[in-house]
Amino acid sequence: MAQNFDLVVIGAGPGGYVAAIRAAQLGMRVAVVEKNKLGGVCLNVGCIPTKALLKSAEIAYTVRHAQEYGLRVEGPVQVDFQAVIARSRQVAERMSRGVQFLMKKNKIEVFSAAARLDGKGRVALLRDGKPFEELRAPHIVLATGARPRELPFMRIDHRKIWDSTDALSASQRPDSMLIVGAGAIGVEFAYFYHMMGTRVTLVEIMPTILPAEDEDIGRELGKSYQKYGIEILTESSVTAVDTSGPKVKATLRTPQGERTLEVDVVLSAVGVTGNIENLGLEELGVRVDKGAVVVDEWYRTNVEGIYAIGDVAGPPWLAHVASHEGILCVEKIAGLEVEPLDYDNIPGCTYCQPQVASVGLTEKAARERGYDIRVGKFPFQASGKAAAIGHTEGFVKVIFDARYGEWLGCHILGWDATELISEAVLARKAEGTIHEVMRAVHPHPTLAEAIMEAAAAAAGEAIHL
Repeated sequence: MAQNFDLVVIGAGPGGYVAAIRAAQLGMRVAVVEKNKLGGVCLNVGCIPTKALLKSAEIAYTVRHAQEYGLRVEGPVQVDFQAVIARSRQVAERMSRGVQFLMKKNKIEVFSAAARLDGKGRVALLRDGKPFEELRAPHIVLATGARPRELPFMRIDHRKIWDSTDALSASQRPDSMLIVGAGAIGVEFAYFYHMMGTRVTLVEIMPTILPAEDEDIGRELGKSYQKYGIEILTESSVTAVDTSGPKVKATLRTPQGERTLEVDVVLSAVGVTGNIENLGLEELGVRVDKGAVVVDEWYRTNVEGIYAIGDVAGPPWLAHVASHEGILCVEKIAGLEVEPLDYDNIPGCTYCQPQVASVGLTEKAARERGYDIRVGKFPFQASGKAAAIGHTEGFVKVIFDARYGEWLGCHILGWDATELISEAVLARKAEGTIHEVMRAVHPHPTLAEAIMEAAAAAAGEAIHL
């Protein structure tokens, strides 16, 4: 017999499990279907374990520079690569157990299976591709996430051509690596593997690394990476790979001409595509476009009772976006008064060191939208706290509307930048202006003072510049 619920969520990543918990809080009887581990890509093979790896890389860098802090460490840093990977996996497992606890706490029924839409209000549970049970609900939320996108001439074989999951679970450290794509994933793994001792080449087709960020950010981070010893090839692309030999032979097109590079592995970091296959979308007539389920501002598809949140619904492919979409989706289903998500106020973070964090418009985008702007920049070289901790790389850049003082954008490159960006997110949400940022007393000495100082620079009232 079919089991009946108020809501069925397919996928238990940061969109799906958060939506399920909020629905349970609102009194719904909820089921979650997940064919892999609770927590999805983010918790198990994405956000959380990669941050654990990056912490190991950061510590390796700090120990190598211990003498700068008056400390002496005898001999070179010895990297136990397998132990680094093992710690990352332990962190992910602990967090996954936490999601299991939350499911029980909120009385959410979890089904470990694949799922397929099997008609209006029906979800078939599959084992080995065959249905064995049916769930019924008037509301079904698709939260199936996304997977790494592949280039047609560079198929991921998990041996010599890696995806991000291979990179964070490798049993051995490669001596050399080519990373294709310098978005957040490519840049983070470039930092990690370089600090572990791998010779890294980072290739990006755009003029700067992290091309979605403000151009100043990409240029300055590129300089930091080159100082580390990471080779960066911008305005370049990989045109062919040959995996037949003991190493991968990659052919690159660069501004200086064609180049051949031999490496142990190639990491493909060229984006993601939604997991829309084998869900029964075609049979129900659910509309998809460019690898994503099409939804409205409340995450409703064109088929009544079917919703989609998170990566499967398209960009921005961020865990915190998926979680907020899940909450808004089920609150709207429950009849609460909610407002649509403001996609212009979504923070983005990259967790290399120096870190990158941003929200709102870049300087270029603000000008293209026709704003008369005030731009302020405060370098961490002028920050007492940055000097004290020995990390003066980077800056805070703020962009305000010159007429009304509206905070249009904030872009940070620096140590622990990802912990600073929330101030800008909250101030923009509260419609804070340049004067309110300047007059808000920031504690001294802190890295966060740089935000206040940058705002003062935009107003022509900088004190410490």
